[in-house]
Amino acid sequence: MTDASPPTAPRTARERARAELTREIVDTARTHLAADGAAGLSLRAVARDLGMVSSAVYRYFPSRDDLLTRLIIDAYDALGDAAETAEAEVRRTDLRGRWMAIAHGARDWALAHPQEWSLIYGSPVPGYVAPADTIGPASRTTTLLITILADLQAQGGVSDPQKVGRLVRAAMTPIRAAVPEQVPDDLIVRGLMAWTELIGTISLEINGQFHNVIDDMSEYFDHVMNRIAGVLELG
Repeated sequence: MTDASPPTAPRTARERARAELTREIVDTARTHLAADGAAGLSLRAVARDLGMVSSAVYRYFPSRDDLLTRLIIDAYDALGDAAETAEAEVRRTDLRGRWMAIAHGARDWALAHPQEWSLIYGSPVPGYVAPADTIGPASRTTTLLITILADLQAQGGVSDPQKVGRLVRAAMTPIRAAVPEQVPDDLIVRGLMAWTELIGTISLEINGQFHNVIDDMSEYFDHVMNRIAGVLELG
């Protein structure tokens, strides 16, 4: 006996119109984000560009923070899509290849969407506190790295694990809860180092900090990510 899910009811014309207008609001807000940054995002300005009164936009997004949260979730999901798609094309046993695919997928997305990258990995927006809704989307790319760490440990782990002191272990309590139990503390530290290098290198490039420092960022980035793969001992 097959347990079939009930068919989804078709959306009404009102629901379709609401979804379309929501998309237009978000797209317009994304344009403002590129021009003015997250701190300059204004529901009134978005409404003005759409030819709407502000009160109409508030029916879709009650506050600027609600709209900002939607932009943040969309950005994390788009980054997650890019990283997951790139990583999925690599053979599961090729841990180094999977790491490199994640790194390049993230960088390619960031270069194509610099303002959205800065929204999720740049300076905090004054007065904004991200809600729990952002945690799942934000975890998508990091989950890929955690899976590689677990697969590495299943293959025998690193050759010379270093002892992690009690205070550092205590400091890592939040991340420890998100990592499979079999992954040792030393490998978590290496994973955090890899993640820091990935996000930091991309962010410095996005913000122009490598101008007149590195002539070929693609070659440099590839070299650094391969060096990080060595720290992780990914083969």
